[in-house]
Amino acid sequence: MPALLPAIVLASHVVLAADVPHFNVAPSCEAAADATIRQGNRTADACLHDEQQAREDLGQKWDTFSEADQTRCLRLSNLGGTPSYVELLTCLQLAKASKQLPGEDRLNGFGGAGER
Repeated sequence: MPALLPAIVLASHVVLAADVPHFNVAPSCEAAADATIRQGNRTADACLHDEQQAREDLGQKWDTFSEADQTRCLRLSNLGGTPSYVELLTCLQLAKASKQLPGEDRLNGFGGAGER
């Protein structure tokens, strides 16, 4: 039985991560590196590392985000080009944090409190 414990733990981690969508982030990392080549401060490898770390974080935290936030952030992360795990994670974290704000500080829809 003790020999099965690592397999069970690994399987539960795989199932959890399976809910996270799969993105091809290589094109956006290559584009980002090309855009900053003159500055020399960002490589495609650094970008890919950040994306992998964000995907791992999403795999661990995916179930802590509401389905509505997952759906909205997935839709937003796919706009305007190749999706990004960093963008998806940031969107989900902001959505979750915004629910902690006092009522008068929360946005109501996309336009905020000043929307008419």
